Amino acid sequence: MLWQVDSAGVATVFCRSQDCSSIQNDPSFIDYYSILQVHPECNARTLEVAYRHLAKIYHPDHPETANIEMFNKVIEAYRALRNIDDRVNYNVQYALNTGFSFESSRGGPNEHMAALTDANLHAKLLMYLYKRRRERPRDPGVGLYDILRNLNCPEDNFEFHAWYLKKKDFIETTDEGRLAITIAGVDHVMAMSRSKAEERLRITRSDEPEPEPWPEPEVAINLQ
Repeated sequence: MLWQVDSAGVATVFCRSQDCSSIQNDPSFIDYYSILQVHPECNARTLEVAYRHLAKIYHPDHPETANIEMFNKVIEAYRALRNIDDRVNYNVQYALNTGFSFESSRGGPNEHMAALTDANLHAKLLMYLYKRRRERPRDPGVGLYDILRNLNCPEDNFEFHAWYLKKKDFIETTDEGRLAITIAGVDHVMAMSRSKAEERLRITRSDEPEPEPWPEPEVAINLQ
């Protein structure tokens, strides 16, 4: 049984059924989606809700449902999937080991994963160019090779990213043919940094801290 939570907080429960015609059997592979009992294409909100729900159930402080092994697995699964880049990389292995076909490979929207990945890359690129201009204001331009190498960015779609950021007036091409951040780009980076700082402060004030993995029983005995 898998579940999905939409933006309104409404949960939908359904079963998973996929064609597993081409599966790679990697003994070290761990099905984190199965551990969290969520669909592989669920949104970030669903991941967090499932994680908090299961962590609460399996926590050793609840003797009726406590399960240290599952508690630690739930924490490991959420940590592996909560970052968008880590999740994209994991999905490649997930598809190879389970035969699951993600929407992106079928030409569909894939829960906006592609757009989120692009947005994350744009933020990284702007921050990289921001630091360059701040540290070397007389030479703010960076060549394509250095950008791809330092950001570990694939060249395939970089033309799209450069076009988008130029149209937003966040970056420009220098006389030497390099990319540099503009005043609008600097303002955007500062605004986003301020927004993220406020969000982290809000989460710190309102959310419970993420629990740490619980020691195995034999380890816990030695700690007493």
